[in-house]
This record gives sequence, C-alpha cells and structure tokens, in this order.
Amino acid sequence: MNPIQLSIFANRLAGICDEMGALLRASALSPNIKDRLDFSCAIFDAAGGLCAQAAHIPVHLGSMAYAMADLVEGREWRAGDLLVVNDPYLGGTHLPDVTVVAPVFVDGRLLAFTVTRAHHANIGASSPGSMPVSRTLDEEGLVIAPQWLKRAGDWQVPLCRRLAGLADEPGASEAPLEVPRFADFAAQASACQAGARRLADLIAERGADALDHALVALNDYGERRMRQRLADLADGVYRFRDVMDDDGQGQRDIPIAVTLTVDGDRAHLDFTGTAGQVAGNINCPLSVAAAAAWYCFRCLLPDDAPSCAGLFRPITLAAPEGSLVNARRPGAVAAGNVETSSRIVDVVLGALAGALPEAIPAASQGTMNNLAMGEGGERPWDYYETMAGGQGAHAGGDGLSAVHSHMTNTLNTPIESLEEHYPLRVLRYALRRGSGGAGRHRGGDGIERELQFLAPARFTLLTERRHHRPWGLAGGEPGAAGENRLNGQALPPKYSGQAVAGDRLWLASPGGGGYGRA
Repeated sequence: MNPIQLSIFANRLAGICDEMGALLRASALSPNIKDRLDFSCAIFDAAGGLCAQAAHIPVHLGSMAYAMADLVEGREWRAGDLLVVNDPYLGGTHLPDVTVVAPVFVDGRLLAFTVTRAHHANIGASSPGSMPVSRTLDEEGLVIAPQWLKRAGDWQVPLCRRLAGLADEPGASEAPLEVPRFADFAAQASACQAGARRLADLIAERGADALDHALVALNDYGERRMRQRLADLADGVYRFRDVMDDDGQGQRDIPIAVTLTVDGDRAHLDFTGTAGQVAGNINCPLSVAAAAAWYCFRCLLPDDAPSCAGLFRPITLAAPEGSLVNARRPGAVAAGNVETSSRIVDVVLGALAGALPEAIPAASQGTMNNLAMGEGGERPWDYYETMAGGQGAHAGGDGLSAVHSHMTNTLNTPIESLEEHYPLRVLRYALRRGSGGAGRHRGGDGIERELQFLAPARFTLLTERRHHRPWGLAGGEPGAAGENRLNGQALPPKYSGQAVAGDRLWLASPGGGGYGRA
C-alpha cells in the first residue's frame, strides 16, 4: 500500500472505534460511562492482534492488546455472538472493568473482532462501588470467566439476569434490558455490534484479501516507526526504582524496580527486584504491567503513529511470576489496575529518562485517587470516580494542573451530575495552589474536592502518593503528597469506613514533580 492509502485505512479503522465510543457514551446510563468516560473501544484481527483503538484509557487498551489472542483462540465463534469477561487473570484488569467482544464475519469468514471495555460501579462486591480494601479476588465481586453474553444473536438470559443482580427464574426468556444495572452491559453490546457492522461494510467494500494485506502493511509500518524511535535512545542499561505507599493490609514502602536495556532498535524491560505479591489489592496481572510499559513507549511516538500490534514487536518484557506486577490467582487486584499501573509508568519513565533525558517529564501525580461509596436499602446507590491531579513538568515547560494523567484518561464527574444522582453535596472543588514541585519548570497543581454526605453511606479510598511525593527530574523538586481527611481527621491511603449524614470527606490530590533547577 502506498502511504496515502495506508493512512486512510488506519484512520477509517480508528474512526470506527471513535463511533463505537460515541454510541456507548450516548446509550449508557451510569455517570461512570456517560460523564466520566471510563470506557475504551478497539478493533482486533481474527488472531487477536490489535488493529486500531480510540484515544480512550491506556490501561484498558494495552491490557486488551496483551491478552486478546489468548481470549479469542480456540472458540467456536458464530455470527451474532458476544463474549463477556472480567477475570483479571484471563485478560481483564480488575473486576469492575468488563469486556465485551463481538466477532466480525463477512461471507461466512471470521475476519476481526470489535471490543468494548467499561467500568461498572456495581459488580457485586460487598462494599459499594466494588472497589473494596480486599485480600482476595473473590472479595472484589463477581468473577466472569469468558462466556457467551449472546450466542448466535440470542441473549443468554440466566447470565444476563445474574449480571443485572436478579435472582434466576427458570424459564425466563427475556434479557432484563430495562434494569439499570444491566443497561451498561446492553450499551456495550450495542457499541460492539455497531462497530462490527461498520467494519463488515469496510471489508465488503475493499475485500477480505485486501484487508489482510492492509493489516500486514499497517503492522509492519508500526514496527518500523517504533524501531526508528528506539534507535534514537542511547544504548545501555538503565535502572529505576520507586515504591508504593502501602497495600492496605499493613505492608508499607513496597518497591517496584525495572531494568531497561536498549540495544539498537530494540528494548527490554525486566522487573526483577520488584516486591513479591502482597496481601492487599495492589497486585496486578502481567497484562496490566504490559499495558503500563507499552504506554510509556507509545508516548515516545507522535500522534500520527498507528495504534497497532506492530508497534510493540521490538519491546520485550519480563517479570517474576508471583511478584507485585505478575500476580498469581487468587491475589486481590482492585487497586493494581489503577494504582500499581500508575507506579509502573513512573518507574519505566524514570528509566527512559536515562536514555532520552530531554524527552521525559518528571513524575505526575502517580495515583488515580479512587473513591467508591454508596449504600444499600430501599434506594441503593453506588458511586465511583477517580480524581485529577498535577502533571509532571518537562524540558519544554510547566506541567498541566488538574488533569488525569497517564493510565487514566477519564473525567471528574460534573458537580451537577453528582448531586442529581446521589445523596451528596460538593462543598469544594478547586485547584490545590502551590502543590506542584518547584524548578525551572513547575509541576502542575493537584485539586481539592470536598463532599458532604446527605445520608449515611459506606465509602472506600484506594489512593497513593500520600507518603511518597512525585519525584522531580533534572534537579526539580518533588510535588506535594496527597491527603485524605474525614471531618478534618487524616485517613490512610487505603481506607474503608462508614459516614453519617453531615460528614465531610476532603481529598487533595498530589502535584506533579518539577523539572530543572530553579
């Protein structure tokens, strides 16, 4: 394919992913999807290789790319099928992130898959928001092994009822599409099916053989782009180490270490030296570690580079089995996907700073500041969100303030939506002035967010960078650590508690590290 044809093809695939995302957002009910945009959409080839993705959430997309081949292999796919899975050890990230996969058939031949992954605030954990301070995977909610959500176009009603939180009714023949808890699953299904139709139309227009040739060309081009960029890095061995605050079960200062070896146009990451699997829920499966590592290298490329499997061929990764970044079942992983992935980004970028110092920023906030809350009873509710913070400064300027950085690409829930849907009042939502690290270029500032409970509720915090500040680079100062307080009393980074009406929960997110000496 000539470069113009290849660019048009890549952008048409990405456009289908964008359309899937727009449909998912428009048809979902939960603020997590329609307001916070906690979802991702992608296209894979028939073997499970990444073809295209929208600019959604890196931890979703990278982990799907790592695990998709194993997920689709060996199954008897039929037209109209939908596969659903959230098992972190079988291609998921953590249980609230549920993946739906649709096959794309043209003239009876399986040619591709469309995929959505979205965060569900209630996946059946005992604590509201399904982000508990847990010790095992089973404590975190319903574990969905890969199974059919639809088979040849027919909803699998017993599973649908289970996902909706309804009791099984023998003989029930209709999927519970009107039940709010199931509505987001139906939205994901619609987005996958719409993407499959668009992709089938594109294939019919060009022909199946032309699609195969185009995908080969696209992946080869992506590989060339990455190899050219890796060749810019100075050959050598670069090491970096950082720590997690705690695991929520009493273990503190938990190290994550990486050794980056750059050899010509190839790179290898080795996480030997990282702590072993812990009792708390900051463990993560290798797919999440790979997503974080790949994201860092993807950031070295300009926007016009295609997001395809070929990009990552020159990058290899090793992590000890049973470690924090390659956990074994039944290790708890709820915070590994959000908090440990953020620290993996910090250590990989720290190592890359040795090989390409002018291109790497200081540490950003290094946490997603996870807040989950809700209550049962006659009017049950579940709420979950991540909070923005400061971005690390860089050689070209200051870091951005009040943004979601790196492995999350979501938004804060708008105050109007929050107060409309839940018994909460937002008392403060402001920049945390001066929280960015000093330097020739300042780190971005975090934010302050104070909520007042209007009714009793249980809440959970899964946060990081409360003890260890985001590091500066090239002589820049670290950003301020984050803080959690209930009615003025300090709370630990990982905490679950009960609030009564009138209580005030105040969260302050970390600032980004500074760059260069002032």
